Amino acid sequence: MSDPITIKGIREGLLVTVDEAGNWAETSHALLEQVDHAADFFKGARLALAIGPRTLSAELGRLRDDLSERTISLWAVLSESPLTTKSAQALGLNIALPTSMPQATLPEEKAASEEPKAESDAVLVRRTLRSGGRLHHSGHVVLIGDVNPGAEIIAGGDIVVWGRLRGVAQAGAAGDEAAVVCALDLAPTQLRIANHIATSPARKGEPKPEMARVKDGQIIAERWTLKGKGEESG
Repeated sequence: MSDPITIKGIREGLLVTVDEAGNWAETSHALLEQVDHAADFFKGARLALAIGPRTLSAELGRLRDDLSERTISLWAVLSESPLTTKSAQALGLNIALPTSMPQATLPEEKAASEEPKAESDAVLVRRTLRSGGRLHHSGHVVLIGDVNPGAEIIAGGDIVVWGRLRGVAQAGAAGDEAAVVCALDLAPTQLRIANHIATSPARKGEPKPEMARVKDGQIIAERWTLKGKGEESG
């Protein structure tokens, strides 16, 4: 039997897919319970909700409000029902996910020297990403600086932070499970690689360079060595 609620990371936030069968009141209650049980994980998240052929109207507004009370933003509803789609649009919600990943973008305040420099499928950025800052790129991202809490990096490939990573990082956004996230101080509020999601690894001693990658279906953190090969932290 499939899980009635599945959650995976996407470049725009989190995609929540609910089972097409069952009572909606029970389904929405189960979703909110799951959110409450992992409040720190979901805090500040952006959700896209995939509900298949379900026909919903006022229920969408109630769910949006319930999520908003938990500091979660419902920004998109994906449905095969014309009535549901119309209701979502009336609430100002998106009804589809972007079809392509945008090129590298930075917050408004930036000097010309801080523009991303494209080299092959990678960008190099020299700056600190402050809260609210977002850096998206379809390839690899190398950032010389810190990623503060509330900031976000999303990359189709690897992410390398020559500094402290305290915000959200998503590597392999198009589904590449071989992607890695490296930082001199790896302590993200949320870490995603392809469809795998993890919160910050527990701190053990002083900060040290670490690499996060997917191993046996879960994200693990390893020591980031000069040879480019990780050694499991322990």
